[in-house]
Amino acid sequence: MRALILGAALAAVATPALAELIVSSTNVKSGSPMALAHVLGSCNGQNISPALNWSGEPAGTQSFAVTMVDTDARNGGGWWHWSVFNIPASVHVLAAGAGSEGSKDLPAGTIQGRTDFGFSHYGGPCPPVGDHAHHYEITVYALKVPSLPLDETASGVQVGSSLGANTLATAKIVGRYGRSK
Repeated sequence: MRALILGAALAAVATPALAELIVSSTNVKSGSPMALAHVLGSCNGQNISPALNWSGEPAGTQSFAVTMVDTDARNGGGWWHWSVFNIPASVHVLAAGAGSEGSKDLPAGTIQGRTDFGFSHYGGPCPPVGDHAHHYEITVYALKVPSLPLDETASGVQVGSSLGANTLATAKIVGRYGRSK
């Protein structure tokens, strides 16, 4: 019995705690409605990308990426609202508005891909009038490569494919937004 207890204690000491990637936001709470500040301008919002913080990335992380996809879009494949990649591994925060049009607040070398709106910056929620509240998955990816071989013309599908081949861990927040009129 004493050997079992001692063995278990040694195993606990010898096993390092596993890192868990965690993302948080002062602007978006999982399961809660998103504020008008983050909604697309043509839907009466201000189109400001949300502030994000993350930590707990696994060993070997060389860069990060962030995406926002409307998983309820009628096209069946989701609607890409934002993709940001080649975020240096030393960066763990994006300020509110960092991904908005004309912002200079993204880290050097960071690239925003093309959204399904057709532009290369954050595009906030704007579901069809009368639809149920759509779900907007904001995902942070810890990547095993220092950069993705893509530029600002990369579509969401291209970014998603490249992320799938290079992801070590993910964490997400799911905001909601609906328009009654």
